[in-house]
Amino acid sequence: MSYQPLNVKTYFRKLKDPRINRRKRHLLLDIIVIAICGVVSGCDDWQQIEVFACARQDWLKRFLRLPNGIPSHDTIERVFDRLDPQRFQACFRAWMKALHDALGLSQIAIDGKTLRGSASGELGGLHLVSAWATANSLSLGQVAVDQKSNEIPAIPELLALLDVKGALVTIDAMGCQKEIAAEIVARGGDYVLTVKENQPTLLADIQACLEKALDSDFAGVKHDEFVMEDRGHGREERRSYTILIDPEFATKEAWANLRVIGMCHSECIRDGKPSSEVRYFIGSRKANAKVYGKALRNHWGIENGLHWHLDVTFAEDKNRVSNRHGAENLALVRRLALSLLKQHPEKRSIACKRVHAALDPAFLEEVLRGGDTSGKL
Repeated sequence: MSYQPLNVKTYFRKLKDPRINRRKRHLLLDIIVIAICGVVSGCDDWQQIEVFACARQDWLKRFLRLPNGIPSHDTIERVFDRLDPQRFQACFRAWMKALHDALGLSQIAIDGKTLRGSASGELGGLHLVSAWATANSLSLGQVAVDQKSNEIPAIPELLALLDVKGALVTIDAMGCQKEIAAEIVARGGDYVLTVKENQPTLLADIQACLEKALDSDFAGVKHDEFVMEDRGHGREERRSYTILIDPEFATKEAWANLRVIGMCHSECIRDGKPSSEVRYFIGSRKANAKVYGKALRNHWGIENGLHWHLDVTFAEDKNRVSNRHGAENLALVRRLALSLLKQHPEKRSIACKRVHAALDPAFLEEVLRGGDTSGKL
C-alpha cells in the first residue's frame, strides 16, 4: 500500500529553526511531528514523548527522515524552549483555519486560563487567553498575558490573529471594554459581552432600562424572551433571557454598534438547595433572545470543552515546564491535539481516544488528518 505524508508536515514545513547549524543532529520538522503525535497519543511531558517515539520509531520512519534516530527528551525540550511562540502559532493557525474553513465558523468564545504548574520562584503561572470555536470544538489561537498585566490588553492581540468576519464573539466581563467591542465590529464580527461591576455606568444604565421596560410591561419597547431548562447530575436549572432591541440610554453611543441589552435570570436547585442569579449582557447583533441565550450558554463550552480537558485529560496544571517559551509552545500542542481528537467521529471520550491513538497507528493517522477516516489526505 502506498503511503503519503501526513498533513502535519505541510503546516510546519516553513517554521524557522532556532538552533545553530552545528547542533542540528535532528531535523526540526521531525521533532515537531514527534511532539504532536506524542501528545495526541497520551504523552503529557517531554520524557513521555521520547518513550512514545522510541516505541513507534518504525512507524515514524515511514514519513520522517530521522537521520540520527529519535531525539532525546532533552533535545525536544531545548527545541521547544527556543521556538518563537508567535511563529509556531502561525503554523498552528494555518492548520486550524483549514479545518474551520471546511466546517464553517459561527461563534468564537474567548477566555483565559493559568498554567499553574508553570510557576517558578521568580514568575507566577503562565496565563493564556484562548479562542475556541464553540460549534466546531477547535482551538483557534492563544496569547500569553504579560506578568504585570491582565487579560484586557491580550484580547485585542488575540483578535488580531483571528478572522472573526461573520462570527459571534463572546467574552466574559473582563473583556467588556469599549475598545474590544469596537475592534470586533471593525473586523466584521459581532459581540456578546457580559456586563458586571467593572463597567458600573453601563451596568446601571442596563438595569435602569430593563427595570423601566418591565414596570411598563414593555409598552412601546422592542423586546424578546426565551427560557432554557436543564436537568441532570442532581441539578435543575431554569434560565430566563430577556432582551431589549435598539434601546436608548445615555452611554449607548460609546459602544460600537450596540443593538441589544439583556439579562439572564437563573434559578437553580442543586442537591435540594435553591439559588438564583441575575446576569447582564450587551450585543451588537440584532437577533432574538433565543440566539443570545444559546450564545451565552455555548460560551461556557470553552470551559467544558477546552479548559476542563486540558486540566483533567491532558494534566496541564500538573505540568512543570517553567520555561516561558517551552510552556507556551507545549500548551499550543495540547490545544492542537485536543482539537484534532475532537474532530474524529469515534464515540469515545478524549482520554480513550488518546489511548487508542497510542495503541493503533492507523487511528493516529486518522486523527492527524482531522477526523478523515477515508485514508485520503
